[in-house]
Amino acid sequence: MRLTRVTLLFITLIMGAGFYRLTDYLLEDLETQTLQATEEAMIDTAQILANLAGKDPDLNKVFEGVDERKLSAKIFVVAKENVGLNAYLTDEKGIVLFDSGHPENVGKDFSEWSDVYKTLRGKYGARSTREDESKSDSSVMFVGAPVNQDGKIVGCLSVYKAQKDVLPFVQDRRKTIIWSVALIGLGILALIVAVFMWLFRPVGKLTAYARAITRGERRPKPQVGLGREVNTLANALHDMRESLEGRQYAERYIQTLTHELKSPLAAIQGAAELLNEDMPQSDRAKFVGNIRNQTKRCEAMIHQLLELSTLEAQSHLENSHEFDLATCGRRVLSQLTGLAESTGVTLDFDIPEPLQFFGNEPLLGSALTHLLENGIQFSTRGGTVLLAARVHEDRVILSVRDEGAGIPDFAATRAFERFYSFRSEDRGKGNGLGLTFVKEVAELHQGKARIFRHEGGGTEARMELPVIPAST
Repeated sequence: MRLTRVTLLFITLIMGAGFYRLTDYLLEDLETQTLQATEEAMIDTAQILANLAGKDPDLNKVFEGVDERKLSAKIFVVAKENVGLNAYLTDEKGIVLFDSGHPENVGKDFSEWSDVYKTLRGKYGARSTREDESKSDSSVMFVGAPVNQDGKIVGCLSVYKAQKDVLPFVQDRRKTIIWSVALIGLGILALIVAVFMWLFRPVGKLTAYARAITRGERRPKPQVGLGREVNTLANALHDMRESLEGRQYAERYIQTLTHELKSPLAAIQGAAELLNEDMPQSDRAKFVGNIRNQTKRCEAMIHQLLELSTLEAQSHLENSHEFDLATCGRRVLSQLTGLAESTGVTLDFDIPEPLQFFGNEPLLGSALTHLLENGIQFSTRGGTVLLAARVHEDRVILSVRDEGAGIPDFAATRAFERFYSFRSEDRGKGNGLGLTFVKEVAELHQGKARIFRHEGGGTEARMELPVIPAST
């Protein structure tokens, strides 16, 4: 993806440089080309007037009243309201005989001006001269044409026109070019952004999804938009994940279940074999009780495995709704009151009411049940197990603390592994599935679970859950 983005950026820079060079080229030649076109029209006009002057040198009749003519011509978007073309006539020595724009020039010597000098010598004469050297837009274009009589050049007829009359056309064309290039560039940029949004961004999401699968994380299938290709890929990845997880899940559970059932089944088999022998009734009752206990252990293990397998099959949180954590916690405590009393443990409660939360209430209730059962199992007789909750920034922290000996550090690091259980000195060993269930519930709620030895004594287990808005 990084190489693709760099390549895309490189192509964008090349295209940007190309558009800049094209714009610069068009704008650089625009004024020159416009002035050249104007000069071509002026040459024709000069030739016509020179031909007229050769027959009748009095040009006053031609230009009389021209300045007073009002025009209403609109050339594209430029309005033309008056005549902007003038002319002057010189004799064969370059002395001005007539000037329609500047009558005060009559009698002046223009023989050194390029348009007059070259024209009187039979060459093409033209020039561009500023009326005010400090102003770049004060240039005037001059084009000369020879005045002939009896096959001889007897004068020069020059037409002239201020360049500022032409500049509105240049400025308008400049705006058109800039806007056209800008719109084309923006269109291409929009296309690149659209391609990135429609293709590369979804591919990036799918890449992150695939990496999460590799790390063993549980994530829902990403939303990649409406594109058919990326959705097909997303569905294929999701199906592959479920297929692989199903296969690995089955293999893992068969191995672990076989391993964990060996111990209780061996105990049941040994007790059953001993029952065939003659023994006192008290010993027989002991072995029958052992068979009953080991059978209950197998039954509880199978029940929790089914519960855990159902949970692990979920790729995202389902059946969520808003509920009160305090009410949920009190309901769980009431269900465990009998167990706590039978083991001499007191249950305590510290959750502010009401504490609204958005999630799966049955799953969180089951997770709290497992945490409280662990707390009761590992708490000392006469001790207290506290169920508490508090809000910290954007997270709800649910905790269960007992007053037992405290979990060792080595056991805390492995407590959430499947089938790992730390043996209590006086209350035996669990099946190692309860905390695994708690961890799965926390992760489905986009949170995490942890367990540690509390500084004040005992063990504290926590679920840290983000406050998810109900709209999600």
